Amino acid sequence: MERAYEPLNKDDKGHQPSGWEGVLVLDRTDELGEADVLYPFALEELLCRYAGEGGPSIVHLWRHPRAFVMGLRDSRLPGAPQATRWLQAQGYNVAVRNSGGAAVPLDLGVVNVSFIRAKRRKGDLDFRDDFETMYELIATALREAGGGVDKGEIVGAYCPGDFDLSIGGRKFCGIAQRRQQHAYVVQAFVVAEGAGAAKARLARAFYERAAEGVAADAAYPRVTEDSMASLTELLGERFGGAAAFADAVKRVVRERQSEAGLAAASAKLWLPQAAEVREMAEQMRARYGILEKPQ
Repeated sequence: MERAYEPLNKDDKGHQPSGWEGVLVLDRTDELGEADVLYPFALEELLCRYAGEGGPSIVHLWRHPRAFVMGLRDSRLPGAPQATRWLQAQGYNVAVRNSGGAAVPLDLGVVNVSFIRAKRRKGDLDFRDDFETMYELIATALREAGGGVDKGEIVGAYCPGDFDLSIGGRKFCGIAQRRQQHAYVVQAFVVAEGAGAAKARLARAFYERAAEGVAADAAYPRVTEDSMASLTELLGERFGGAAAFADAVKRVVRERQSEAGLAAASAKLWLPQAAEVREMAEQMRARYGILEKPQ
């Protein structure tokens, strides 16, 4: 496991760290009227395109009351259509995202954090630096709550990867990425409150249905209940849950801005109309959605 320390702090001359000047915050954590969980992913797809054309960098925060989001590999499992129907019967909004990673259950205790920005260099493929940036943002946001955040894959966690974020050996956050030609989005789900074991059980039940008949050595997560925990479980009820985490992230970003940088970024801000976002969501659903295999 590795641990971040103070990489986002100002240097000894009071300068902001490279890449954080002029970053805007788009907080949609209380905008819960949109049932389609693809809506925030479609919004980020459009904002990412705009960032690649000269638009500002944005940290986007959002939640969904009851959803299950698959990765592309999950959607290709032979039982994915049946598993999708099982989830939908329980009231979950189910979708396939166009970024990396595997299946993730979402509810109001999960805060999704995305960092949208233009590539620093043409053809930039150094995704690990971008994952490090998200890691540092989350670790800094949790430092004042007493959470020393580790990174490294947690065996048995859902959506596993090298950038699993954990405290005391239990994962609370996973990171994925969507890269376009000129910009990218780094996406993190943060289990801020609720029962991590319950979310792990749901993910495991999905794979039991979706991967039925698949060879035991196939590449899909073997999820265990004790691998996951929420921040309130890890840090105690004093932490404050989803709202406290979202506030901490916003504070970290805003403390690293100058008035001039914010003014310049705000002047370039563009937000698409809801109809444009929904149209993009339908395009994504048509391209990445789960199709029934012919009998």
